[in-house]
Amino acid sequence: MKKEDKKYSDASELLYCGKTFDWMEIEPEAAPLFASTAFVMRNFPDVHEAYKQGYTYIRKNNPNRDSLASLVNYLEESEDTLIFSSGMGAITTTVLSLLKSGDHIICNRNIYGETFDLFMELLPKFGIETSMVDFDNPDNVRNELKAETKLIYSEVLANPTLNIADIEELAKIAKSQNALLMIDNTFTTPIAIKPIKHGADIVINSLTKFMSGHSDAIAGSISASKEITDKIRTVRMLVGTSGDPVASWMMLKGMQTVDLRLRKQMKNAAILAQFFESHKHVSKVNHPSLESFAQHELALKIFRTKEEISGMLSIIVPEDEEKINEFMKKLHFAHYAPTLGGLRTSYQHPVTSSHSHMPDKDRRKMGITPGMLRISVGIEDVEDLMQDFEQALSVFD
Repeated sequence: MKKEDKKYSDASELLYCGKTFDWMEIEPEAAPLFASTAFVMRNFPDVHEAYKQGYTYIRKNNPNRDSLASLVNYLEESEDTLIFSSGMGAITTTVLSLLKSGDHIICNRNIYGETFDLFMELLPKFGIETSMVDFDNPDNVRNELKAETKLIYSEVLANPTLNIADIEELAKIAKSQNALLMIDNTFTTPIAIKPIKHGADIVINSLTKFMSGHSDAIAGSISASKEITDKIRTVRMLVGTSGDPVASWMMLKGMQTVDLRLRKQMKNAAILAQFFESHKHVSKVNHPSLESFAQHELALKIFRTKEEISGMLSIIVPEDEEKINEFMKKLHFAHYAPTLGGLRTSYQHPVTSSHSHMPDKDRRKMGITPGMLRISVGIEDVEDLMQDFEQALSVFD
């Protein structure tokens, strides 16, 4: 069969980048791994064809990376997607590609700790200013606009408080300024929401988390128009943040079950949120499915159902470090891990990890206290999880 005769309509065939190769006379059931740093060329016609096709050197292009990009692009319903060495690599490379000295960013104050550090510590060295704003009220964003504003940045759900960004409203604000809206979809994934369909210009995913799901590979992605990705592609190659082929290959395997995994995790999280809210030792639960959540109405507006929001939640228990330590030791299913999105339920203590660099008063303004635990819900039986947390919370009696 000639390459041009092959028709691709099945989404599973994204595993092969939506193309075959002249030398591929067989089609394996599982995607092959191209762990090569370069592709051999034997003569000038080969050289010309290789550079036309794109497969020459690993930092420029790789079939596994392109396959992963095709799959993420399909899920996000975007025009183009690029794969990076990590989620932070995706964010940093994108911002440095699109902005210049003198430009201004408006960023959600409720943001992942290392993203905060990027905007407040690294970007000022390049002459790029960032204003940290409370996005719960869109007027705060409007009031911060100025002629130099080129980018508005937020997560769909804030880490670790789960505050919701009103993407459609932010998109209107960005367009009024001719600025770009960049949205981090890591906590939610395209299984729950597709930010581009709500008006975002750029969507970033830390694929390391829910999208991969197996806690064994690291990569990030950005999805946007080809006009935007063309500005980033060369910079990605020059700064060396292209995604690793082995990680891309591993993530392709994980992402074939992403829909099954995420729906289970999101449902488990909604059930656990209800359980925690009724528990005497939990003073607050952050999950948009709850009616007590301040932005519950917005959650109902942008997500399909209460059980299709996120596998993440956070709780606040008494601020007793000794008791929290005992609570941690009593857990059997959930375990401490400085990551999220894996098959197994894990938790993290923001005050001593992701937000340890921030002053206590600033953390408390964001709703982050020494009694907060961020929980990434896995695919375990939810009854087992509730029983496990119930017996561990007994240390606070």
